[in-house]
Amino acid sequence: MTVARTLVAWALGPGPAGAPEEVREAACRHLLDGFGTAVAGGRAGAAAPAIAVARGLGGPPESGIPGTGGRGSAVAAALATGTLVHALDFDDTHAGGLVHATAAVLPAALAVGEQTGASGAETLAAAIAGYETVCRLGAAAPHAFHARGLHATMACGVLAAAVVAARLMRLDPATAVDALGIAGSQAGGLLEFLSTGASTKQLHPGLASASGILAARLAAAGASGPDTVIEGPHGLYAALAARPADIARITGGLGETWETTRITVKPYPACQLMHATLDAAADALRAAALGDKTAQPRTTSHDGETRPPRPGEEARAGRPGDEARGDRPGVEARAARPGDEARGDRPGGETRAARLGEEVVEVIAYVHPDSASIVCEPADRKVAPRTPYDAKFSLPWSVAALLLDGEVTLGTYEPGRLRRHDVAALAARVRTEVTPFPGVAADAPGHVRLRLAGGREVEGRVPSSAGGPGNPLSEAALLAKFTANAGGPSPEADELARRIHALAAEPDLTAIAALADRLAAPEENA
Repeated sequence: MTVARTLVAWALGPGPAGAPEEVREAACRHLLDGFGTAVAGGRAGAAAPAIAVARGLGGPPESGIPGTGGRGSAVAAALATGTLVHALDFDDTHAGGLVHATAAVLPAALAVGEQTGASGAETLAAAIAGYETVCRLGAAAPHAFHARGLHATMACGVLAAAVVAARLMRLDPATAVDALGIAGSQAGGLLEFLSTGASTKQLHPGLASASGILAARLAAAGASGPDTVIEGPHGLYAALAARPADIARITGGLGETWETTRITVKPYPACQLMHATLDAAADALRAAALGDKTAQPRTTSHDGETRPPRPGEEARAGRPGDEARGDRPGVEARAARPGDEARGDRPGGETRAARLGEEVVEVIAYVHPDSASIVCEPADRKVAPRTPYDAKFSLPWSVAALLLDGEVTLGTYEPGRLRRHDVAALAARVRTEVTPFPGVAADAPGHVRLRLAGGREVEGRVPSSAGGPGNPLSEAALLAKFTANAGGPSPEADELARRIHALAAEPDLTAIAALADRLAAPEENA
């Protein structure tokens, strides 16, 4: 049986609905995080072109277009929602497949769930089917799409969206296989934005979700697609991947091992491939502030080193990278920020982190080969990013900002802050060394060495980036990130979080969609 037929047989069967409680809880956590990043994108106006086009496409009022108060076809709504979820690059990532899982799954689940009047339980099952699909397709060929110059989220996400739509539309297995075959012809997503700082990557999940729904509808209308779309001689991997795929990895253990529980929630609104380096830089900053010679790993590292966790460390791992939360009354369980120990006000508003950053003569970051080609090269462009999205893919610039500010937040990448002379000067002193690691790039440890004025050196190491399966966000930290992305505490944000956590009990998606719509309104209209 082909891969598409095997996937569909599982995805349309009882498996997703009967997933273990930990899988269902993980899916709800990631859906909550995705709603939060979509709301933040809407409030910031970060997906305005996609929103405008979605509204212009019109169509039957099947699904809401978040932040607009309007409705449109499910295809149009998915285009808007997918772009919103990913617009700030703050959405989750599956390290093994290097795919933005929720950005591919949530838009189709919400749009088609609204269209079909699906219950919360039905939507949750469809989302789990989508999560397993997109993560497994990506993990079967780690970094293979990126090495070919394609965004794995779009290449794999369009098939996952088709699976989500097929389940919610109650397609029969043969028709659902056709939907995957059709979706495969719409896989793609060029990474050429890395050369110019263009915003095309923000659109990829929206395009994937919309195309996946279109594929399901075309199949339902009688169009056919090849059932060998994934493993065939002209299929997904043969055409679009630069490295061989482990085809057995896609369907092996379906319903027994769950990739949904292995997705990373981002603490920084930037490319996942530099998160471990940012965490290591934060540890080095702390070491410099305390006068230590080296910073030790927070937990068991890849080479077996251990040490007890620091007070508040669990919360630190879940620190959202959003300046919005502040210390306002009502923001509970504020997660500690990377560099908290080094940050501290002094007269004139200058921070201890800035003082330490000024002392840095050189930064050496040890980086996985697959990460280096995306977030470190070409070096001249990474030192001087041209757009906010460009900066989010610059390890030298982002590390410099963290060392000077003690944190990396949404505010770090505001357009007006890209021309900071202090960050540019320090970024020019960041040197990267490619360091082999047997695992995938997004799972690699972080290692940074700072050389300070006077000759002192400090070092930061972490076994992996915060937010992943080995160092997950606490519930309090996840809620803090969501609340910050929603603009701070409010009855609407609290209710939306509560309803998503208890998604299986929702009779339909009406209340959730309405809350997300109100919260995602651009700030000038809120």
